[in-house]
Amino acid sequence: MDEIVDDFSIYISSEKGLSMHSVEAYRRDIMHFVEFLSKSGVHDITEVKQDHIVSHLAHLNNQDYASSSISRALIAIKVFFRFLKRERIVENNVAFYLESPKLWQLIPDVLSGEEIESLIAQPDDQTLLGARDKAIIEVLYGSGLRVSEVCRLDIYDVDDDFVKVFGKGSKERIVPIGRQAVKAIDHYLMFFRCQYDSEELKRLFLSKNGKPIDRITVWKMIKEYARYASITKNISPHTLRHSFATHLLDNGADLRVIQEMMGHSNISSTDRYMHVSKAHIQKAFDAFHPRNTRFE
Repeated sequence: MDEIVDDFSIYISSEKGLSMHSVEAYRRDIMHFVEFLSKSGVHDITEVKQDHIVSHLAHLNNQDYASSSISRALIAIKVFFRFLKRERIVENNVAFYLESPKLWQLIPDVLSGEEIESLIAQPDDQTLLGARDKAIIEVLYGSGLRVSEVCRLDIYDVDDDFVKVFGKGSKERIVPIGRQAVKAIDHYLMFFRCQYDSEELKRLFLSKNGKPIDRITVWKMIKEYARYASITKNISPHTLRHSFATHLLDNGADLRVIQEMMGHSNISSTDRYMHVSKAHIQKAFDAFHPRNTRFE
């Protein structure tokens, strides 16, 4: 497909008059798409179906690509297939009906309550890595944090009811944390984390070498446990975050409260969230999150 991509680059450069920067961005997005198709066993552009495009964008989503990057990739693919149709390389433009609102309804995979329980049950919390992994999964689902936020957590960012999160743009927010997540963290800290503790290193979750854990390690870990749990959905750490929000909504939580907890908007924007108090957030969380059960 390299020759087709080269022809496409010439087309958008000469006939569309795009800047060199835009041409390179489009070409890069299409090359990523072609690589994904190849790994999926599709080597002929005429064999591409709409599902292949959706799966590719879902893959980017699961890799925690920004929404703007995924939207740009969709635009590049739509322009690419318009070119293919114009050049009569394909008979039908399979990207024609893919619009963002429809796309985002198709992409997210949400785990059921049973799948969540099965995933959480996989790590052996009687081992160092198992205890860490169980605590990470509980925090991802129990507080809806981004994987990058979990990786940046310090020991003192977590208390019995809330977790202090530094999100995008270094914006701080306070998020309720599930009781089961607190229990898993306490178990990890009490029996295992102390092996690596020092005055200099206060990150909560560490690698087996005692270094701060990174998002790729968490991503691979989630994939591995999903396989052990026989979960066939294409999941990632973001799937747990999305499941967190969806399960709260399904159980009647207020959308504004969920936006606050997930940090979708600036937490200091009191004009938008003036009626959402810390007590209101905790009340909604206690009432609606399925794993926020009190200790016996």
